[in-house]
Order: sequence, then C-alpha cells, then structure tokens
Amino acid sequence: MTGPPTSVVARRLAAQLLSGAAAPTPEAVVGRLLAVQAQNDRGARLAVRSRSSGLVASDVDDALSARRSLVVTWLNRGTLHLVTPEDYWWLHALTAPRLAVASERRLRQEGVSATQAERGVAVVTEAVRAHGPQTRHQLRRRLDEAGVPTAGQALIHVLGAASLRGQVVRGPVVGKEQAYVSVPAWLGASPPALDRDEALGRLAHRYLAGHGPAEAVDLARWAGVALGDARRGFGVIADQVATSAQGTVLVADLDRAASLPPPRLLGPFDPLLHGWASRAPFVGDHGSVVTTNGIFRPVALVHGRVVATWGLPGGGVCITPLERIPPRALAALVDDAADVVRFLELRDAPVTVN
Repeated sequence: MTGPPTSVVARRLAAQLLSGAAAPTPEAVVGRLLAVQAQNDRGARLAVRSRSSGLVASDVDDALSARRSLVVTWLNRGTLHLVTPEDYWWLHALTAPRLAVASERRLRQEGVSATQAERGVAVVTEAVRAHGPQTRHQLRRRLDEAGVPTAGQALIHVLGAASLRGQVVRGPVVGKEQAYVSVPAWLGASPPALDRDEALGRLAHRYLAGHGPAEAVDLARWAGVALGDARRGFGVIADQVATSAQGTVLVADLDRAASLPPPRLLGPFDPLLHGWASRAPFVGDHGSVVTTNGIFRPVALVHGRVVATWGLPGGGVCITPLERIPPRALAALVDDAADVVRFLELRDAPVTVN
C-alpha cells in the first residue's frame, strides 16, 4: 500500500506531540490536542504519557481532582473526551446539540421513556448540586429509587443526557473512578457564548494545531460535525492557514520541526488513530488493530507506523510484534515499555516480548 509522503506523517506526528519537545503537563497535552478520547480511563492517561516527560498517571488524576484543570464529558462524536474547562464551554455548545437526537433514540432503545429521561436528568442534576461529587454507583441508587431504568446501558445514557444538557461532567477521581459533578459548582459560571462562525473558526484552528496537515473532511470526522460546518470553519480562518497538496496547516506552524519519533508505545484508543478520516498512514497493513466492534488496541510505533500491539497481562507489559522489528527498534520499545511501568506506578512489573 502506498501511503502519503513521510513528511505528511512526520508533520502530523509532530502536531500530536509524538515527536519534538515533550509537553510538561497533562493540561499542555490536552490543550494541544483539544479533546482526548476518554472512554477508556487508562487509555486517556497513556495518551498523556506518550506526549509528555516525567509525569505519572496520578498527575492526570490531580488535574481532574485537585486542580480542576481537566474534565471528561460527551463531546464530538458522542464519545467521552478529556478537555480543559476553558475548551469545555464552547466545544460542548458546538457539538452537544448534534448529539441530542441520537441520545434520545438510545434512551428509548434502552427502555427509558421521555418522561423517565426527564426525571432521570433532574435526579442526577439535583444529586450533584446538593451532595457534591457522585459516583456512578451512587447515582444508580438514586435513579433506581426514583423509578428511572438503569439496567443494561440505560444508566450511562441517562448520565449522558444530563451531560449533553450541560448539567454534569466527570470530574474528581474517587477511589478508582471519576465522579460526576455539577458543572456550575465545579467549573463556575459559563463565559459569554461564541457565535457559531467564531466557534467553528476556533474549532478549525485548534484542530489544525494538533492534527495538521489535514482537510475539512478530517475535521468533520474527528469532531462529528457536518462537512459543511468543517469547511465553514476552515473558511473563517482562511487568512491563518496555508494549503498545499499535503493538506492545510496553520501558517504559524509552517516552521514547526517535523521528524519521525523514536519507537513509542501508544495506549488504547490513542488520539493518533482517531484524528483523521483515514488511519491508514499510521496502521498500514495492520488495520486489524481497530477491531470490528470498535476497540482500538494499544499499539507500538516504529518510524511512525504501527508494528506491534501490546497489553498488560498479569500486570506486566507484553509486546506482540505484527511484523519483524529491527533489534535496535525493539530494544527501544522495551525501554518505552519500562516507562509505561513507571508511569502507571506498577512497581517492577516485567516487560516481555511475544
């Protein structure tokens, strides 16, 4: 398979903070990428690890809890994303309305009537307002007492509905899970709303900062917005971008150094595999790393391309090559696996290669 020029891949990897200077904080990683897929808690933390230096997973927890500088909520394609509070406000306003119809349909499919859904949103909103952070178990109990269905996926879709209405986000880590909190209590008053063109322009600008070079179709797929809106956003910032056969980039980023990163392990659902309409430039012939039921497996990159998967069986890191990996590159992946152990604070967990 013939992919895009290496320069395109290298520029995208640099935009993703996978090459060049590492980010100093979780907030810096998330701010560059705008929104980090977070349906998998460990995956979101590992996305921070691979783009930073010297951090540990608990630094992400501190940002979610003590600093209140990161939150998780349903955005973009209708999936949980990790964002900064500053970006939450305008990104939620821009993407949540488009998700509402699908949310209502899923509630009906899960046996939650319109009346029950309204009651459920009210119960969740009042619980976090009156009692502070609430775990999913606590909210399930309150919803059960109110006669709102919670079986199967009903609970998560009721919580999703409350999130889409701007009432709750996932905030502090309580035990081993993120608790839900009141948006106004946790984040304060909302800033002035952006008009739609300004929001679309900001979306396009921030997307290109973390993904350029890219096209409007890539933005539409990543953000879950209509292609026409993506094109409109690109048009709003037309004087700030440069377009070539390689795609569109911010003029401010034209001189950004772009080289292929050293061998690197990426966690499950890593942003690199979500950022464009096609992931083929990075996965090549190994498209099966994304399963038919939508699971994005942890992968290893060499020269910016997927060459292996990895996991944590029994608490240690195990690398499974998908093709022959040169000895020096494999040794570098083993070293990076040791950094995964350090980041996750697994304490002397073994690193193996299948």
